[in-house]
Amino acid sequence: MPGLPPPRYAYLGPEGTFSEAALRTLPAADRAEHLACVSVADALDAVRRGDAAGAVVPLENSVEGSVAETLDELAGGELLQIVREILVHVSFALMARPGTNLAEVETVTTMPHAEAQVRGWLRRELPHARFVPAPSTADGARAVAAGTADAAVAAPLAAERYRLSVLAEDIADSPGAVTRFVLAAKPGPPPPPTGADRTTVMAFIAEDHPGALLELLTEFAVRGVNLTRIESRPTGVGLGRYYFSIDAEGHVSQARVAEALAAIRRECADVRFLGSYPRADGVPATERPGTSDLDFTDAHRWVERINRGEL
Repeated sequence: MPGLPPPRYAYLGPEGTFSEAALRTLPAADRAEHLACVSVADALDAVRRGDAAGAVVPLENSVEGSVAETLDELAGGELLQIVREILVHVSFALMARPGTNLAEVETVTTMPHAEAQVRGWLRRELPHARFVPAPSTADGARAVAAGTADAAVAAPLAAERYRLSVLAEDIADSPGAVTRFVLAAKPGPPPPPTGADRTTVMAFIAEDHPGALLELLTEFAVRGVNLTRIESRPTGVGLGRYYFSIDAEGHVSQARVAEALAAIRRECADVRFLGSYPRADGVPATERPGTSDLDFTDAHRWVERINRGEL
């Protein structure tokens, strides 16, 4: 509306990160204020405090898997909700101050998740270089610009931001790697279903016992809900205590998804609903025979007729 200030979006900074690249793909990004944050936790807390309308943070990578910090920050603290996901094709470059050549590189800095994706290349091309972890890829580029490291592994955008020279391009060990980012906001009604949606929850098991995970999985399986990701993370309250981070096909407004969530809510100590939102890849959810909304409605009506003595 005219007269309203532009929205503000937080992201894992500083400038030049893949998170910033993901943010720039949002429809309102060109008229929004961008707030660079020092960590995933800081970006999410900016939303919780009301300093930002949403935060773009990395959730998983096709090579290294999930980003533990993001999972743990979404599992604890004031509840946030995922309203959108963004897929970014990751292309890493090795960059250094102008005039530097490969033979002079003794230290390489980047975030550990990125280092794992170029480890083979670094071992071959810079076998004597020492790895120095950084909070983000762009933080590594900034450290090189400041003279505290010889070279950084980061997005090509970072070389432009910090006036560095690119020594090598496309150095990832697995070409075609993709990172999935999410836009987290304050809780509210989920975006309407599109037919190609994903639902994310965190399930906290009430007590550890044989078959606990199987019971959880069964609630989804018997309703025909396909899981696209599931993994355990420690709760931090003692050894052997875990929660499960789950991505499922479908939308909470669909009967099969809603009933599966209701079932695990009965069985678990807590379930955090983190959102139903459109899949960035547009892949529609699979629907087995007998699991459509119409099938669930018909089954419930049949039971109601039994209770009324109408059969």
